[in-house]
Amino acid sequence: MRVGVIGGSGYVGGELLRLSLSHPEVELTTVTSRANAGEYIFGVHPNLRGATQLKFSPPDLSHITENCDLVFTATPHGSAVNLVPKLLETGLRVIDMSADFRLKNPADYDRWYGWTHAHPELLSDAVYGLPELHRQEIRDARLVACSGCMATATILGLAPLVKAEAIENDRIVADVKIGSSGAGRKPTIASHHPERFGGVRPYKTVGHRHIAETEQELNLLTNDPVTVSFTPHAVNMIRGILSTIHTFLKKPLTTKEIWKVYRSQYQGEPFVRFVKFKKGPYQLPDPKVVMGTNFIDIGFETDSRANRIIVFSAIDNLMKGASGQGIQCLNIILGVDEKTGLECQGFHPM
Repeated sequence: MRVGVIGGSGYVGGELLRLSLSHPEVELTTVTSRANAGEYIFGVHPNLRGATQLKFSPPDLSHITENCDLVFTATPHGSAVNLVPKLLETGLRVIDMSADFRLKNPADYDRWYGWTHAHPELLSDAVYGLPELHRQEIRDARLVACSGCMATATILGLAPLVKAEAIENDRIVADVKIGSSGAGRKPTIASHHPERFGGVRPYKTVGHRHIAETEQELNLLTNDPVTVSFTPHAVNMIRGILSTIHTFLKKPLTTKEIWKVYRSQYQGEPFVRFVKFKKGPYQLPDPKVVMGTNFIDIGFETDSRANRIIVFSAIDNLMKGASGQGIQCLNIILGVDEKTGLECQGFHPM
């Protein structure tokens, strides 16, 4: 399949390029960037030196249409909303990496993002790009809206417990730690390295945007309304997310019964790994272990005193939280093994 990346100069775009260039079923034909048009891709993404001689091109619709069968849109939130309809009109299939088509209710964009959606008619057609929950819909989708990074870690950590009606759905608290690459390529005073280094900084402590898609997807699994309390923290790492999720059981469950809940949901999932080990430093999920991979590691501990399950889920925010997830969705569309182009293991030590 001839594939293009619109907005290829950012961190998510760069990972899409890295993965596409080594993908046996993909011909990377077009990479756009307004600011870097005419420059070699490896000038922005030095890790790709020697892998391609492609240059960034301006985002010209006719050029994209002539040279692509499917495009990834890796543009900032709010930028894809008017571009994607034009791409779809040409017959292209689109995998959007932004938040612009993730939410089904148009009013949620006013509430969570502060702008009115310009094309609400497309929201019902867009498929939420989380393969573990929407594999069949992704297969035939014209528009896939890839899930947010912190939402991915939190949804997948919670989905089995919510579906099994094992926990109190109005008492869920997610404490999420995320690396600096989650803030994107352009630094702000808050993401500037000297300000971030050595600290653990809570931000957007209530009302974070990823709550909207997290609750949307979990509420599809149950008739008992789900409310997620969610607070992210900027931490001193470049890549990675750890979501620590506090939940409270409706009735006591043994560790064996909890394992059965998780295995029944994720049996055979190629990128879900369970981590609850009794030896060594990595007894529970740790983002360091999944860096550069498309895995999500999920584990838990029980607190019988408080009738609580603490769920831990770890991902690389640029892989399973973004570009790796996008390539996994592409593989589903192509009808090939979902692991194609994604069968890399993490580094150790890192």
